[in-house]
Amino acid sequence: MNTSSNKPKLILALGLVYVLWGSTYLGVKIVTEVLPPFFLSVVRFIFAGSIMLAIGFAVEKENPTRKQWKNAGLIGILLIGMGNSSVALSLAHMPSGLVALFIAALPAWFIGLDWLFFSKERPKALTLWGLVLGFVGLFFIFDPFYIIHPYNAARTYPLWPILVLTAGSIAWAFGSLLSPRLDTPKQLTSSGIQMLSGVICSIILSACLESNQWEALNAMTTRTWLAVGYLVIFGSLVGYTAFSWLVNNAPTQVSATYAYVNPVVALILGWIFLGETLSTHAFIGSVIVIAGVVLMTLKKK
Repeated sequence: MNTSSNKPKLILALGLVYVLWGSTYLGVKIVTEVLPPFFLSVVRFIFAGSIMLAIGFAVEKENPTRKQWKNAGLIGILLIGMGNSSVALSLAHMPSGLVALFIAALPAWFIGLDWLFFSKERPKALTLWGLVLGFVGLFFIFDPFYIIHPYNAARTYPLWPILVLTAGSIAWAFGSLLSPRLDTPKQLTSSGIQMLSGVICSIILSACLESNQWEALNAMTTRTWLAVGYLVIFGSLVGYTAFSWLVNNAPTQVSATYAYVNPVVALILGWIFLGETLSTHAFIGSVIVIAGVVLMTLKKK
């Protein structure tokens, strides 16, 4: 992949993913105050996917083969149906900044899965130290066994969403690594198919695990609809397209760097609009996590 010839596109795509995806944590948090998280994914991506697919057909004028439909659908299930839905579910139960910080460890899954299933390239020592540092920081933040702060009763959120986030992160990383290795349609058409495939997965999860979805839809306010509109336009149509371009045109470590910028944006917005704050030990842990992610990605220019 020749990133030098695509440098302006690379910078633009990274900037969009850095800022827009960091702000989507706030948007999802606002909407899940009213809508169940899996049903939110249905609403969000049925709009975004339909618009994206229509634009793709109009602009790219491609008639995908059955194999291309199948491949793009698989990527959509991994990224949208599993990865994105796990974030929405976690945001319904945890502060947005902490969810974003957990997602900051995503490069660890990229590196590990790439080593095991794709490149077979063993991570360098610096990368391994970054992995260790990242997970130490996460343990410091969440302190599941109250080892660091044995008398800390300030945690007001459950820890089970961490397991959901872990599964979703693995699905997201695997789908991102798989995407450039499969025969898929052109960029916009493929993104539309992926989103709509994720909708099918989210519909099944919502039908099995949630209730009163339509009653919740009737309870949406102007604030909620504005947040949905932001997620559709900026989080999905613009942000997801930029990320899809990155995973197909940039080295893995480069495309994964958004993971240590998004938490900063999410933390600032959560503090401004939702009144979320970080405890001292969580702040220290977040610095450790981001330092670890930086180490993981240092070997790439």
